[in-house]
Amino acid sequence: MSTYGNLFRVTTYGESHCASVGAIIDGCPPGLTLSADDIQLQLNRRRPGQSDLTTPRNEKDRVLLQSGLEHDVTLGTPIALLVKNEDQRPHDYSETDLYPRPSHADYTYLEKYGVKASSGGGRSSARETIGRVAAGAIAEKYLKQAYGIEIVAFVSSVGKVHIPFSVQRPSQDDEDDEQVEDALSEEFRHLLSTVTREQVDQHPTRCPHLETAEKMTQRIIRAKDNLDSIGGTVTCVIRNVPSGLGEPVFDKFEATLGHAMLSIPATKAFEIGSGFRGTEVPGSKHNDPFVLKPDGSGRLGTKTNWSGGVQGGITNGEDIYFRIGFKSPATISQAQATAQYDGTPGSLAARGRHDPCVVPRAVPIVEAMASIVVMDQLLIQNARKTAAALLPPITTLPKTMVMPGKAQTEQNGTA
Repeated sequence: MSTYGNLFRVTTYGESHCASVGAIIDGCPPGLTLSADDIQLQLNRRRPGQSDLTTPRNEKDRVLLQSGLEHDVTLGTPIALLVKNEDQRPHDYSETDLYPRPSHADYTYLEKYGVKASSGGGRSSARETIGRVAAGAIAEKYLKQAYGIEIVAFVSSVGKVHIPFSVQRPSQDDEDDEQVEDALSEEFRHLLSTVTREQVDQHPTRCPHLETAEKMTQRIIRAKDNLDSIGGTVTCVIRNVPSGLGEPVFDKFEATLGHAMLSIPATKAFEIGSGFRGTEVPGSKHNDPFVLKPDGSGRLGTKTNWSGGVQGGITNGEDIYFRIGFKSPATISQAQATAQYDGTPGSLAARGRHDPCVVPRAVPIVEAMASIVVMDQLLIQNARKTAAALLPPITTLPKTMVMPGKAQTEQNGTA
């Protein structure tokens, strides 16, 4: 489907070389001050042609708001927006009439629908993500104003070039695994808690660790010079998210987050919190002990947050952090042995203008999808709280279960 969300619903439309792409956003609360400039900021970070590290396709990606606002204030009705495709070159893709491009969606779309877009990747193209980024910008503005939520994504690796995120240690056999160090280094944890978009955008790679960023640049340029491509990862942190978001059992917060992230083109992996690194750490070191938060709120927090802000599928109020893996772009200008649709062997050297590495431009897409997930989950939880508030207060909990800073009537969403 082309629609995501329950109460905050985003429907995107458009192919890579059609007249326009865009989205319809339903469920945005009324009364939010919003203008095209709020959306354009994120679209500018996503658009092609930003540097020598991205595709040279020249698209301005100017957003046009069509409905759902009056006097720059949301009406609560569906918001429609579009972005015109101005730099179309469908003739660059004539070879796909003969060959399904290796690792691309030409073959699978034809198998599924019996027809496919004749140019570019159609709906599988990253042009489709324009609607997501625009919708995410709207959600993000509400989240920032209403809850002070901050969402920052950054490039954490390109190829084998990584930001240092774990403590370097010699290999150990199974009997020594209890000597393993923390799953994430203190330096990386500090980066997660402090990084800003301004720091991320200081470098064309969108990596805030400048020494690593320079190495990433060289790796991308090497792939580009070789008419090749390279993949990488994007890490994202969401700060100031309220506790209680997420729906048992199948719509756990990390499940909806993973769903959203893996729907982004070129994604191949998702991990939250300590992720796969956490599988190497014994439970005695990996568990998140609860402590009274030092901010004076009287609420509980966790000492370590290896869980990445989610426990039992529900947010616990700590920072949420996760990482997404993006494969090397499938379309390259290097000749590749493959087969035609009828099975005849041949060689394909694709034309067109493509990113040698997608991760720098993927950063605002990741932020957008994170915003949409949090927005949808917040509206769901707020609906539950509103419904519960109409009932008599809960008075049956043991006194020991009344958490610090909360009266018993505030338990279980009755605040």
